[in-house]
Amino acid sequence: MAGSKCSRLSGPLVKQLLDSVDCVLFDCDGVIWRGDQAIPGAARVIELLKEHGKRVFFVTNNSTKTRSMYADKMSTLGFSVTEEEVFGTAYCCAMYLKSVCKLEGKVYLVGSNAMKQELEAVGIRQVGVGPDLIAGKQGDWANVPLDPEVKAVVVGFDEHFSYMKLNRAMQYLNQEGCLFVGTNTDTRLPLEGGKAVPGTGCLLQAVETAAQRKAQTVGKPNQYMFECVASQYGVDPARCLMVGDRLDTDIKLGSNCGLKTLLTLTGVSTVAEAEGHLKSGCTERQGMVPDYYVESIADILPALQG
Repeated sequence: MAGSKCSRLSGPLVKQLLDSVDCVLFDCDGVIWRGDQAIPGAARVIELLKEHGKRVFFVTNNSTKTRSMYADKMSTLGFSVTEEEVFGTAYCCAMYLKSVCKLEGKVYLVGSNAMKQELEAVGIRQVGVGPDLIAGKQGDWANVPLDPEVKAVVVGFDEHFSYMKLNRAMQYLNQEGCLFVGTNTDTRLPLEGGKAVPGTGCLLQAVETAAQRKAQTVGKPNQYMFECVASQYGVDPARCLMVGDRLDTDIKLGSNCGLKTLLTLTGVSTVAEAEGHLKSGCTERQGMVPDYYVESIADILPALQG
């Protein structure tokens, strides 16, 4: 478990760690690719892990792609992946509503076309995708027409997010028994060159503030992300490794679920941040300390080729 140390993974430690796991979960952006470029050696690492009999899965908080869109992107970048190995928040959200909430009714979706597709794939109808322009006067907005079949509001990444969508989501959530689910709470999406844009967490917080309610989130670091994989494939958390570039999502997910954790430095978080959490003495921050770190996922290649 994380919390006692944060060691560089090298030498005999690599083989020792790999021998102790049957399953490896990878975050995507910042771990196996950056933007539209594969991390050098990452595709070979995944290929060799599978050759060594390891199960490999990909867990991402990005809700703008379906599983098949992810698999397509990965094959374009040289990865050998099936869509069943991909667990994005669009898919996990649909599974949560269907299998955990047993939703009967439609969803008001503040989200992407990919989320619409994943919901429809499990038989859940939705309304709301696309722009929702302001109509009428302010006095009319509290009485916007609502679909009586809507029984849940779902918030993911939505490039068309607007005041009217915020208002409509609030009006649905004012109704008794309306479920409220968010894909993830990431507030910033890092881009190349140190730049960033607002993330889904900003949109979700706006809806939570308006509705005066907290959403149930399904993405990392929430345990449901791992449970979605574990329930389908029967994996043992004690024999799993979570590989990620973010302490607050990837490493914390691993800690929350009892997985071994590995931070790779090709993305967002740094060793200095991990050490800061370790030295803080704060229990909450200890969950963001990885067991191990590597400069790049390619650092484990020699152990796999040996």
